[in-house]
Amino acid sequence: MIGMDSNHCRIVAGSLVGEREVDERTFSSLSILRERLERLKKIDGTFSGIEFSPEVVELQEQKIKVAVG
Repeated sequence: MIGMDSNHCRIVAGSLVGEREVDERTFSSLSILRERLERLKKIDGTFSGIEFSPEVVELQEQKIKVAVG
């Protein structure tokens, strides 16, 4: 499971730094990571203050703009 989590992180990170194209796989990985973070926050309050970086938030907004536009 750690390997799979790491892969999603690599996909998103690669897209953020321009090493790979921002595509559906990027947004899918981002969605999975977002769901897992929310689950962690519900399980343990220790994680409640953890948020994605501004760059990741911007990437999420890009997906919303593409879907709407």
